[in-house]
Amino acid sequence: MRSKTNTFFSTDREVQNLKAQLKRYTVKDKLNNGLFIEVKDSGIKSWHYRYTLNGKQERLVIGRYPDLSLKEARQIRDESASMVAKGISPKKEKDARKAGKSNSILFKEYGETYLNEVIKKDRKNPYNMILCLNNDIYPLIGHIPLKDLTVNDIRKVIWRKKDQGYDSAANQVRGLLKRMCDYAVTLGMIQFNPVLSIPSRHVCKPKPRDRYLKESEIKIFYKAVFSSRIYKPRKYGLLLSLLTLVRKSELLQAKWEDIDFENRIWLIPETKGDGKSGHSREMIIYMSDQIISILKQLKIIAGDEPYVFVGRKKGTHISHNAFNTAQKSVLAGITTLVPFTIHDLRRTASTHLHEQGYSSDVIEASLNHTIKGVRGVYNKASYKQQRIQMLQNWSDHIYKIIGDIPLIDLTL
Repeated sequence: MRSKTNTFFSTDREVQNLKAQLKRYTVKDKLNNGLFIEVKDSGIKSWHYRYTLNGKQERLVIGRYPDLSLKEARQIRDESASMVAKGISPKKEKDARKAGKSNSILFKEYGETYLNEVIKKDRKNPYNMILCLNNDIYPLIGHIPLKDLTVNDIRKVIWRKKDQGYDSAANQVRGLLKRMCDYAVTLGMIQFNPVLSIPSRHVCKPKPRDRYLKESEIKIFYKAVFSSRIYKPRKYGLLLSLLTLVRKSELLQAKWEDIDFENRIWLIPETKGDGKSGHSREMIIYMSDQIISILKQLKIIAGDEPYVFVGRKKGTHISHNAFNTAQKSVLAGITTLVPFTIHDLRRTASTHLHEQGYSSDVIEASLNHTIKGVRGVYNKASYKQQRIQMLQNWSDHIYKIIGDIPLIDLTL
C-alpha cells in the first residue's frame, strides 16, 4: 500500500475532497494516532486503524466513508485503542464476531442479528417483536454476554411481566426468548437453550376470556370517555371500536384511501392473520350513519394525512398502545368498573348482538371470523344486507344507551 508523504487530514471536508489517483494511497488523521483512510483508484474510501500489540503490528478495517463519518471513525478508533491498552486485539475480536464465536458478544448485539436475519424475514410487520426486545428484554439482559446467559437471567425477564400482572404477555416474552436461543444453538453460539428450563405451562395457564360490558357499563364508560380530557380522536377511536367490531390494529392502521363515504363502505385490505392458518383476509365494514359521521369529524382533524388516526410524525399512524393508554386513563377514574381490554369491546358487541337475536353467521362475518363447516364455504357477501342493517341498528342502540352527551353531529 502506497502512502502520500506528509499528507494528513483533520476535517471531514478534507476527507471529502480526497480524489482517486492512478494508484491507491493512504492519508493519516492528524489528530488521532493510527487512524488513516485508504483511497483506491476506484474512488472508494475506507477507514483503517493501525496499532501494535505484543510487538506485532495489526490493522483493523473499520468501514467505508461516507457510510462512517470522520467523527464515527474516530470514536471506533478510540474504542479500539482502549481494547489494545487492555491487551485485546480489535481485529481478532471483530473476526471472531463475524464467525459468531466471540466470547464477548452481548445479548443485545446478538438480538439485532436475530432481528435482521430471522424476524424481519419471517414477519411482514415486526413492530411488536421490536417493541418486546426494546422494552422487555434488552433493559434487563441486553448487557449480558450471550454465552453467559443463565436460566435465572431468563426467569428475571419473564417474571417481570408476570409480577406486573401480565401472564399472557410474559408467555409471549418467553416464546420470543426461546426462538432466539434456539437460533443461537443452531449457529453454535451457545450449547444449550436456557429457556427450556422454564416450561410455558408454568408461566401462563391460558384462560378463555369472557369479559364483556353490560349496557350499564357501556353507559358509564363512554360517559367518562367523552367527559375526559384525552385527545378527541382517541375518544372517537374508542367508540368506533365498539360500533365497527374491528380489531384495534385494524382501527389504528385505517387509511382514508380505503374509506368510501359515497358507497358507505370501509375496506380493510389486510386484517390480522387467522389464528390457525396464519392467512390474512380482506374485510369490508358497512358503515352506519354514526360511523360515517365520526369518520368525517376525524377527516377534518387529519387533513391531508393518509391515516385516519394521525401519528406524531407526518405520514404515520398512532402508536400500538395509544388506545390502551387512553382507555386506562379513563378507567383510572372509574372504580365501579371491572377492568377490561380494547379487544373486549369486540366481545361486548358480539355478545349483545347474539342476545338481540342476530344470526351467528352474520355476526361472525362482521367480526371477520372463519365460519366453520359447510356454511363457511358460502360467500360472506351474501350477508351484506343483513350486516348493513345489523350495524345500523347496533349504532342506534349504543347511542341510545349512552344517552344525552354531545357525541357527534349526525348532520355532517
